[in-house]
Amino acid sequence: MASNELGGFVLTRHWRDAPTGTQIEYWLATDVGPRKVVLTAQTTVAFAQVRHRAAVEAQLAFLPGLEVRELALKTFGGEPVFGIYTTRFRQLSKLARVLQAQQIPLYEVDIRPHDRYLMERFITAGVLVEGGRQDGLTIFDGRLKSAPDYRPAIKVVSLDIETSATEDLYSIALDGGGGRVVFMLGAEPALSVEQLDFTLVYCQDRATMLERLNGWFAEHDPDVIVGWSVVQFDLRVLQKAADACGVPLLLGRERQAIAWRTHPGKQGYLFAPMPGRVVIDGIEALRAAMWSFPSFSLEAVSQALLGEGKDIGDAYDKMAEIERRYQEDKPALATYNIRDCELVLRIFEKTRLLDFVLERAQTTGLQADHFGGSIAAFNHHYLPRMHRLGYVAPNVGDIAAKAYPGGYVMDSKPGFYDSVVVLDYKSLYPSIIRTFLVDPVGLVKGSDAIDPEAVVHGPQGTRFSREVHCLPGIVTTLSRARDEAKRARNEPLSQALKLLMNSFAGVLGASECRFFNPKLVSAVTLRGHEMMKVTRDLVEQRGYEAIYGDTDSIFIWLKRTHTNAEAHAVAAELVRDINAWWSNKLRDEQGLESFLEIEFDTHYARFFMPTIRGSDVGSKKRYAGLSVNADGKEEMVYRGLEMARSDWTPLARQFQEGLLSRIFRGEPYREFVATYAQDTLAGAKDDLLVYRKRLRHRLDAYQVNVPPQVRAARLADDHNLRLSRPRQYQHGGWIQYVMTQNGPEPLEARQSLIDYEHYLGKQLQPIADAILYPLGESFAALTTMQRNLF
Repeated sequence: MASNELGGFVLTRHWRDAPTGTQIEYWLATDVGPRKVVLTAQTTVAFAQVRHRAAVEAQLAFLPGLEVRELALKTFGGEPVFGIYTTRFRQLSKLARVLQAQQIPLYEVDIRPHDRYLMERFITAGVLVEGGRQDGLTIFDGRLKSAPDYRPAIKVVSLDIETSATEDLYSIALDGGGGRVVFMLGAEPALSVEQLDFTLVYCQDRATMLERLNGWFAEHDPDVIVGWSVVQFDLRVLQKAADACGVPLLLGRERQAIAWRTHPGKQGYLFAPMPGRVVIDGIEALRAAMWSFPSFSLEAVSQALLGEGKDIGDAYDKMAEIERRYQEDKPALATYNIRDCELVLRIFEKTRLLDFVLERAQTTGLQADHFGGSIAAFNHHYLPRMHRLGYVAPNVGDIAAKAYPGGYVMDSKPGFYDSVVVLDYKSLYPSIIRTFLVDPVGLVKGSDAIDPEAVVHGPQGTRFSREVHCLPGIVTTLSRARDEAKRARNEPLSQALKLLMNSFAGVLGASECRFFNPKLVSAVTLRGHEMMKVTRDLVEQRGYEAIYGDTDSIFIWLKRTHTNAEAHAVAAELVRDINAWWSNKLRDEQGLESFLEIEFDTHYARFFMPTIRGSDVGSKKRYAGLSVNADGKEEMVYRGLEMARSDWTPLARQFQEGLLSRIFRGEPYREFVATYAQDTLAGAKDDLLVYRKRLRHRLDAYQVNVPPQVRAARLADDHNLRLSRPRQYQHGGWIQYVMTQNGPEPLEARQSLIDYEHYLGKQLQPIADAILYPLGESFAALTTMQRNLF
């Protein structure tokens, strides 16, 4: 790095129209602390077809700051375009509205200045800042260029609050960023003998608490704020308290306020952007990294990952205990408060979640707290490369939404099997894009090509240019980067790259994407169909049987029992032969280099594929197996079965696991079935009878069809109302209930006797019969005697 260069990592980005032109602001984390880069007097651009130039120029007198320039660019339809440049970005939006009334489209008018500046310079998150004028933490008009390997030390704070049941603020805890502190509402006791491992600061009123919070952020200056529902609850409640007290909440850098935004598609969902700091919600980050838990509550995730959790029970016990501690034992409440902060930090450390979030930002070009965003990430990579090939992007909706084929799912052959190996294609859709040159620009050029040798022929008559394309190159770069990340054992980067590559085919099939085209996405999915069918034929030509396949995986029955070593050897031979077959075919017939790579995934010593309930037809995406790795270690695997689904009771999941594991291992199972049913009827398994289901809508939205969870939730909230407690389920959420002789009743208000026959008939019997039917047995036959006893 040269002496006049500064490495940085983009934390936040912002633009505004200033008198001198559009101003762009980037806050960076650097090795010398935070820095703000301000780029002044910037111009931004949109595009229009040349044939509409007169109509555009007629508007220039009414929209000062706009000018037009000739460009060597064209639309996907081949229409030449010119550029409309402006020193004030909002003028482009005004022009677009005027022209829309004349049915004249502007292209790329929605690309915001701070995003365009980065993407056109191939910058994602890591940057080098050259030159410029520095004033304190601010660098004016420095030049930014990409520094993809730069990673700074990030200063993190975990934030959590405690409130009353009606969201009255009691305490604020902060852990990390140089300090551990709890700001507590109330007077400091005259005598305190508590030995605490954090600083407990008493505040006489909420205004003082919030002022101390503002001061803490100004002093300790973290780059990242983490928490659990930290935006939707903690920051929202802090803002509400600040508004009520008349105290500004100034958590951004330079003591700036949160620029609250609502989600256009999710009612009540909030974003909390703040200058210079990134807010990372643990729940959203885990989901983005593809972690899965039956419940994403902090307690549940802590127990699953750390083996420990909080010290207060269910929602109502929790609120009652928080209230008691606030009134009687504030140090205990403070300890509970900061315990949540600590658990969040440990979860982030255990899962390397912050590393993933930063690598994802570096990979996608999106701000670190922007989860989802597959379309925006695709645009970030694709647009600048497309421009250099002479094209501007289409607008969303240029091609009408239309259905297209999804992934290939092979009809399954139900039953029990010995020795099943699973092979799957590594990054199937990205490898198809890379091999067959699937690309938006490539489709345009290929469709116009005269020479048949200049194109790759795809499904449904599509033709892709062999020479002019962007997406295959992008995928190649990302694929090589992922291989390098795997060699370096950088799992967060490897995962981020994998997720980005795998999102590309879905983006091409998303009608909200400007590059949506059913022909494009079908060229990927239908090629996948062809590959899976060919793979099945190759396997069966070698004397084995394909019993199931799903998008990129094929399940192969080896026809007889194999030892683990034998099964692995067969799989290795199949992998070698299939990959060689594709390589030779594509080279000889189309002159293409094959990036299609099938690889060994799993050997199941025992495998079970059920039927669709109530029929003889094999199910899809549902199976179980006893897998064996290269070291001979066994593991029970469940996919799509009740054991793996949170909407079935623990009673059902435990039963299914016990029955299948006994059958797989050749152990007696008849007595297990009978005894399990008997114990259920006798009340010995009452702790396993709880349904836990999600209410996806407001409670009053259920009018015609009222499922059991809604009935239970209504009973629960009626019960809450009678006890003068807040109603918990009016706006959705998760409900726990049991089935009684009077129907579903919530745990917190159950009054009736358990309906054990419901659990036998609706939970145990369907699972048992699906497993026992291939063995010539039934649940009724094995349990009739025991049931007659009750």
